Amino acid sequence: MGWILVGYLSGSWLAALSICRLAGVGDPRRYGSFNPGFSNVLRLYGPRLATATLLLDALKSIPAVLGAKLMSCPVWLQGLVGLAVLLGHSFPLWHGFRGGKAVASTFGVLLVLVPSVALLSAVLWSILAWRLRAAALASLISALIAPLACGWLAPDYVMVVSGFSLLVLARHGLNIRRLRRGEEPPLRGS
Repeated sequence: MGWILVGYLSGSWLAALSICRLAGVGDPRRYGSFNPGFSNVLRLYGPRLATATLLLDALKSIPAVLGAKLMSCPVWLQGLVGLAVLLGHSFPLWHGFRGGKAVASTFGVLLVLVPSVALLSAVLWSILAWRLRAAALASLISALIAPLACGWLAPDYVMVVSGFSLLVLARHGLNIRRLRRGEEPPLRGS
């Protein structure tokens, strides 16, 4: 239970808010897509702040999940700790439950639990985002592919990774509607 709480609390720290505050720019939850994540920070403030956001959101996911894994917790408990991190990022208590979409945080969790799936998903996301110029679409496709890749590369974690993917897909509901209407803003850096 302790690792689950640590996971939620570490996930609740939104890197984008700290990065933007330190850089002296506006809260990304008030501009653009109103999301405190990599792609909105990239669109608003450029690649330097976006890269810092991405790295810190992924890194914050690692300690609690790694602790659970190193303690040889069962796979389902490791998954609950990872899910706590993602729920913390998506619904942070001290930010009025207004968080991000958990894509970078999911990468950090996967990096600990199933590194091969994490790296494959990151490569797929990068290629899709570059070719399609749409971060949301790249995230959605990567989230759909991750459980399939897990079935091939780390079958013990398929159910856990499927749960993570469902959360990422659910958090992209607005993006899915915008994609259908052709209104999703393109991914671009300055």
